[in-house]
Amino acid sequence: MPHQDQDTSLRHRLGRTLRTPTGVTALTACLLVALVAVFGPVLLGDQAARIDTDAINRGSSAAHLLGTDQLGRDIAARVVVATRLTLRLTLLAAVIGVGGGLLLGVAPAVVGRRLGRLITATVGVLVAFPGLLFLLFLATIFGVGSTGAVFAVGLAMVPPMARLVQNLTASIAGSDYVAAARILGVGRFKLVVRHLLPNIAEPSVLFATQAAGGILVAFSGLSFLGLGVQPPEYDWGRLLNEQLNRIYVNPVAALAPGAAVVLTGLMFGLVGEVLAQAGGRRAPQAREATPQQVKPQDETAPDGDGGALVRARDLRVTFPGGRRAVRGISLSIGVGEAVGLVGESGSGKSLTALALADLVPHPGRVCAGTLRFDGHDLRADPRLGTELAMVFQDPMASLNPALRVGRQLAEVAEVHLGATRAQATARAVDRLGAVRIPLPERRARQRPHEYSGGMRQRAVIAMGLMGEPKLIVADEPTTALDVAVQQQVLDLLAEVREDSGAALLLISHDLAVVAQVCERVLVMYGGLIVEDLPVAQLVGGAAHPYTRALVGAVPTMATDPGNELATIPGRPPEPGEAGAGCPFAPRCERARKRCHDDAPELAGFRPGRQVACWYPVDAVTAVAPAQATSHRAEATS
Repeated sequence: MPHQDQDTSLRHRLGRTLRTPTGVTALTACLLVALVAVFGPVLLGDQAARIDTDAINRGSSAAHLLGTDQLGRDIAARVVVATRLTLRLTLLAAVIGVGGGLLLGVAPAVVGRRLGRLITATVGVLVAFPGLLFLLFLATIFGVGSTGAVFAVGLAMVPPMARLVQNLTASIAGSDYVAAARILGVGRFKLVVRHLLPNIAEPSVLFATQAAGGILVAFSGLSFLGLGVQPPEYDWGRLLNEQLNRIYVNPVAALAPGAAVVLTGLMFGLVGEVLAQAGGRRAPQAREATPQQVKPQDETAPDGDGGALVRARDLRVTFPGGRRAVRGISLSIGVGEAVGLVGESGSGKSLTALALADLVPHPGRVCAGTLRFDGHDLRADPRLGTELAMVFQDPMASLNPALRVGRQLAEVAEVHLGATRAQATARAVDRLGAVRIPLPERRARQRPHEYSGGMRQRAVIAMGLMGEPKLIVADEPTTALDVAVQQQVLDLLAEVREDSGAALLLISHDLAVVAQVCERVLVMYGGLIVEDLPVAQLVGGAAHPYTRALVGAVPTMATDPGNELATIPGRPPEPGEAGAGCPFAPRCERARKRCHDDAPELAGFRPGRQVACWYPVDAVTAVAPAQATSHRAEATS
């Protein structure tokens, strides 16, 4: 079973880590301290409490290894006996600090935005306050004694722990698999337990164990100042206070409690390192947090689909400040059709795909006159995970590094198909085999970091196939792969289409990839579709100057290596820079005054083709742009 396999793997890694020098040292120190804490008071309790007026303030001797105190009690026995109380109070304070820090740390990711900001601001103020003053303030509030010291030290640890967890959680909350979990309807508690906490476990454990050493020092400091443990009880801090005035007479007696504090603090650090190594994961890199998506607010009644699987009319994606990333495009994808979406970075390709999948990040807003998929309004009934599959550019952002690949695939079948755990696991193995991952049963029990780049991309495609997809949206699925693996992924997408009959929307900046896989190409520029043409006419038959410029910038085997590659002068417009005219006009050699004043609409140019250009290029009028208007009028009519 997956949980049993996970436990077995964890035990294996822990056993392997304990055989390293760090593991052996940490294990030996823990066993020694545990034995002293458990058996010390039983074996030496009477000796530590025995008062001998004839042996007051004696130095080190065979009878008294560290000497005696002002009442003749054996100092070595008292240091040993104090181990239990010191560790117990330290661990209690650590539980308070870690528990409170985790609660405040993950809260902003799951509560409302206003409350989350309030919690974050409060934690920021407390972290900015000097830690020692804050500790003394809390100690004054809770009063003198061990109970007050436990709460003071524990609560003083909460702000730094919460700040760390907030930063780590923010880096995870922006991941695609967390967004997908929200869309799947995963509850807040399960989202925290399954997706957030496992991915911040390693740095959190390291911080908690190292903070435990700091708690030990802080607690001993309070007892040293007389604010912690009170007589007749004693811990290492109180023993240090009692013997400090004799440090020049009997330095061993004064240094022994301090040495116990330092060595035990080092032990906590070693334990954290061992647990982190046994976890087998590195802390995830920080990435900008992406809050939950905002549902589109446009309520325009949809029109007919006209037999298309996907139909979008006047699709817009806007951001605050008047930034229009997608500026009212219309597109359709037929059943089983492969359509390529190409253009420069920032042209709006990925946001168009994300709008279809209802994954546009906040504060983006999606509006459309029509946004339909297989007869359903995508705004009211998103189909991601069942009939619509999304393949992202970076599979590591789509796969939870803390979960096994098979478990992540199985979750799709459990949530969307109502499958049992066993059925979902079996389907996950079957889908991994379907995308030609060798030994799928064994691979299903592995985590994403154990896969190669090509295998991770295959696993993401398999995740999309867990349902019965009618459309696969692939957002530059081959960008991060080498040429050989790119070909394998492209062949796999072609096989998936052939086997399932699914349509494909392939987003890419590589025209060669699009020409190999797709049947039709949509060219985007400045948030608009500027040309729609068959792949066969992409090279040599493009009508829009931008499309021809893209094709001309791609070298071929016949390109003279002595010639400079063709480039497009200038830069593409930012989302908020588009003017009234054609967005490509500032970079177009064929631009006229009309191009700068009026924006052309996407209209028919030849059978099965559309172009948004006042002066399109064709085989007849390539050198006579003034005549292109009449040709376009004829084609449109």
